[in-house]
Amino acid sequence: MPEAIFHYVYAVLYTPAYRTKYAEFLKMDFPRIPFTSDAKLFKKLSALGEKLVALHLLQSPDLNPPACRFEGDGNNRVEKTGLRYADDEERVYINAAQHFAPVPAAVWAYQIGGYQVCEKWLKDRQERHLELNDITAYCRAVTALGRTMALQRQIDGLYAGVEKEIIENQVGMPERK
Repeated sequence: MPEAIFHYVYAVLYTPAYRTKYAEFLKMDFPRIPFTSDAKLFKKLSALGEKLVALHLLQSPDLNPPACRFEGDGNNRVEKTGLRYADDEERVYINAAQHFAPVPAAVWAYQIGGYQVCEKWLKDRQERHLELNDITAYCRAVTALGRTMALQRQIDGLYAGVEKEIIENQVGMPERK
């Protein structure tokens, strides 16, 4: 049961509607997590949260095969001046000859904590040569972000039920003074 609660909370924290509605509170305080009394809704959100956790730990079977690949001949070096995103090609170039593709624009732009995930990962490796495990990890991370976005849409749809319940429970409550 503790894992189910953790997964539920993880799902709620990744809900775009929740993040938008409580953006200011999330910046300055610990997040308040609305819990549903609907057991079916709780289980659905918890199951989606569990999928998110597996994706973010890069342990999900949904990461195989990866959604992108590494292409081009070269030395696998992430060059400071060569790192760029080509929107029209859905490619992330690490140098003039090598790139990851396809990387959809929405995945490239995806942010966590104010950082653009795909770009930051490569910037942290500038002037280094990517090894096979680095290349595999990046391809899996791109895949995980794409799958995360799809799960977020599902979670958002379910989260509306949590918000509805909160509003319904507030109706008829005495006003605070």
